[in-house]
Amino acid sequence: MRVILFRHGPASRRDPERWPDDSVRPLTSLGAQLTRAAAEGLARIEPDIEQIVSGPFARTRQTARVLADVLETGEIVELEELRPEAPISDILQFLSARVSDRNLVLVGHEPDLGILAGLLLCGSPVGLPLKKAGACSIRFEGAPREGAGRLGWFLPPKILRYAATRKRRA
Repeated sequence: MRVILFRHGPASRRDPERWPDDSVRPLTSLGAQLTRAAAEGLARIEPDIEQIVSGPFARTRQTARVLADVLETGEIVELEELRPEAPISDILQFLSARVSDRNLVLVGHEPDLGILAGLLLCGSPVGLPLKKAGACSIRFEGAPREGAGRLGWFLPPKILRYAATRKRRA
């Protein structure tokens, strides 16, 4: 099984007058375009994603929708545990309870995704920070759990966007 951690795309600047509730702050139009290009690169690298799990904030849901459109999964599950500053243990519990081998993308926020990556790879909360619309792939034999993951790749959005433009080798 592979778990891809994907940070939401570039969002509007914090503006308490415009968005008193930060959870409704959206992606910018450029952010949506950059996220789509990164998603196209992800589709080239990981073509067999079966499920997308998104945090509840607008920017993560928008990012998840872009991923679902590009990856043609159609399936998005919203997970409250992917909200900023939620206990990482809740996300670990969600992952460890998985009984299928379905490859999935978790769309969330920093620093939480980076801490989660450290826990899954090293068994400790070492942060591996993801840039906006950047991602990493972690492979597991069996259910995901702390320290059991192997890093597949760790890519900034610029490289994901570049991957979208490359021809496939025969």
